[in-house]
Amino acid sequence: MTRIEPAKPADRAAAPRNGLDRFFSISERGSTPAREIRGGLVTFVTMVYIVVLNPIIIGTAKDHNGNFLGTGAGAPDLGAVAAVTALVAAFFTILMGVVGRYPFALATGLGLNAFVAFQVASRMSWPEAMGLVVIEGLVITVLVLTGFRTAVFVAIPRELKSAIAVGIGLFIALIGFVDAGFVRAGAAVPVQLGAPGGLRGWPTLVFVLGVLLIAVLLVRKVKGAILIGIAVMTVLAVIIEAIAKLGAAGPKNPNGWQLNVPSFDGKHFGWPDLHLLGKFSLGGGFDTVGVLSAIVIIFSLVLSDFFDVMGTTVGLASEANLLDADGNVPNIGPVLLVDGLAAVGGGAAGASSATTYVESAAGIGDGARTGLASVTTGILFVLTVFLSPIAQIVPSEAAAPALVVVGVLLMAQIRFIDFTDLTIAVPAFLTMVLMPFTYSITNGVGAGFISYVVLKTATGKARQVHVLLWVVAIVFAVYFAIEPLKTLFGIH
Repeated sequence: MTRIEPAKPADRAAAPRNGLDRFFSISERGSTPAREIRGGLVTFVTMVYIVVLNPIIIGTAKDHNGNFLGTGAGAPDLGAVAAVTALVAAFFTILMGVVGRYPFALATGLGLNAFVAFQVASRMSWPEAMGLVVIEGLVITVLVLTGFRTAVFVAIPRELKSAIAVGIGLFIALIGFVDAGFVRAGAAVPVQLGAPGGLRGWPTLVFVLGVLLIAVLLVRKVKGAILIGIAVMTVLAVIIEAIAKLGAAGPKNPNGWQLNVPSFDGKHFGWPDLHLLGKFSLGGGFDTVGVLSAIVIIFSLVLSDFFDVMGTTVGLASEANLLDADGNVPNIGPVLLVDGLAAVGGGAAGASSATTYVESAAGIGDGARTGLASVTTGILFVLTVFLSPIAQIVPSEAAAPALVVVGVLLMAQIRFIDFTDLTIAVPAFLTMVLMPFTYSITNGVGAGFISYVVLKTATGKARQVHVLLWVVAIVFAVYFAIEPLKTLFGIH
């Protein structure tokens, strides 16, 4: 399978064609405005599912008082949660494009939102939970402004950065398989192929055909291969649903569509409900659960957000061929700053912490290299604020194939890892496999850092370990030991 390669050095030195080209360094990075816009569209299509999924996660969870987000004891207001989710994604993705100038899109972080819904809001009110999210974002922003976050990023060895990229490739491929229902939880085994009884159903066929179509188009070097694949499979899915009336997947309908039903029924235009904006309490959480417990919650949020983004950024920049000779992302400061502010904005808007999305790899795989792609994705999210029901037409079975194929592309980074050196091989392996196996980028990065420090020390090579890696490894050790420590000190 081929990948889109950057322009040759001579091409990179070409003079910018206009102000837009100069601002986003489009020619310098070997791209074109058309390719950037197309890549931004692909990224949008692969991650717009969050407008549907985030309301299901945080909009249907009750807080400590038995209230839903924004509605009290009444019925869940999924429309309002969808609107602020799209608004946050729109604003900070555009900001990333203009300030960070990388093809990275942002939206409510999966995993983080579940943590907020089921481990934070369950102990306090929703406004208090969102207040702690805002504080987490402020802490992240301070770490960026002081240069600490960037310094940690630079201190990571090239081999571990490559392992992070590969791990993310495996992770997003698994996300694609799971979102499409191709891989599901099993009764006798942790995961299995399809529903009980094996692969079956029209949605599964759409997914399989989507993977094959995108792969064939990439091999044939067709421009816009990923976008074409998603579009064709969406049209096919709409036709299938119109004829077969499969509906949404569920316990009694395992062969239905996993996330979105590709139908226009019940989907309409409407003015967005933004009443959740500003509904947060900065200090309320400390009063409700106590200062120490609130600090532990914030620490967990910070650590997860801190390294999720670091791993994601390395993987995305690697796929875009934008890393420097040391495996670092040039001018990463503004990227990390926007990401920190997105966590603040996500909490303040009532959408949960927003972060850089690994699905940006889909747009990068289709040629995106600059912030213009992010601006394009952000503008589409602006439209989604008003058209969120329309955005639900693309089923995950049509979009997920892009994630699987991009996972293949990211695997190429494994060539930079020396598996003959076990002090590198073991940390790299743990980093790569724990991301998909635990469904967490943070867990993979943490295990890799800790094992790297331990093995280098055990072989008398402790001086090769940057002092910041020692600090981070210790922090991760505390992170993994949070529950035993809480029990030890009587924290509930």
